Amino acid sequence: MVKNIRLIVAWVFILLLGGCETGALQGVGLLTSSDVVSRPAVDVQRDAGRKPYAVLAVLGVEPGMRVLDLVASGGYYSEVLAQVVGDEGLVYAQNPARALRFFGGRNDRAMNARLSNARLPNVRRLDREFNDLGLVANSIDVALTALNFHDLYNADSAAAQALLEATKAVLKPGGVLGIIDHAGSPNADNVKLHRIDPALVVAAAEQAGFIVEISNLLSNAEDDRSQAPFSPGLRGNTDRFLLKLTKP
Repeated sequence: MVKNIRLIVAWVFILLLGGCETGALQGVGLLTSSDVVSRPAVDVQRDAGRKPYAVLAVLGVEPGMRVLDLVASGGYYSEVLAQVVGDEGLVYAQNPARALRFFGGRNDRAMNARLSNARLPNVRRLDREFNDLGLVANSIDVALTALNFHDLYNADSAAAQALLEATKAVLKPGGVLGIIDHAGSPNADNVKLHRIDPALVVAAAEQAGFIVEISNLLSNAEDDRSQAPFSPGLRGNTDRFLLKLTKP
C-alpha cells in the first residue's frame, strides 16, 4: 500500500513541477486512490470536492514524516495522512475538548470507530487544547487544518493568532502548515456565513512569521460566496482557498 501511495504522490509532484509559478501554487488535477487503498466509502465519496491527495502533495507530505492534523474532527484527513506517511511515519490527530463534544460527541465517536482494532496503527489521538499540544518543539514536518480556521478567527482573532504561533513552535524549520477554508468576500458577514476573507488569514500568517503561498486547487468560481457552506447544493463545493505556510 505504501508503495502505491508513493507512486501517487510522485505523479502529483510531477504535475506540480510543471505548473508552478512564482508567488503562488497552481492547482493540479484530482487523483483518486479508491482502487489502490482501503478507506471508508463515505470518505471516498467526499474526495471529489476535497482532493485530499493533491492537497497533501501541495503541502509536501511524504512517507516517513511526522504530521499533525489540527482539529481532526472525525479523522477524514487523519486517515489520508496516515496512508501517505506510511508505516514509518506518524500522524497526530488533534482535537480540543470543544470539538470532541460537538453534536453530542459525534467527533469523539467517529474517531473511536476509525481507530478501533488498531486499523490505523500510525495515528495517535491527541485530545489536547491548542495552547497545550504536548509536542516537542521543532518536531513536526507538516500540519494541516481543514475548514476550521474561520470558526476560531471569527470568534476570537487573538485565539486564532495564538494557534498559528503554537503550531509554528512545533514545526521543524522549513516545516509547513496548510490551511484550507471557505473563502468569504471582504465586505460580507462572514461570521454568519461561516467563511473568512483569505486576506485576513494571509495577514495573520505573515504576522506569525510564516512564508505564505496560495494554491487555487480548491477554488470554485461558481460559488459567489453569498451562502453558507451547508446551503442546499453548495455543501462540498464551496470556493475554498489552500494556504501553504512555511516556517523559515
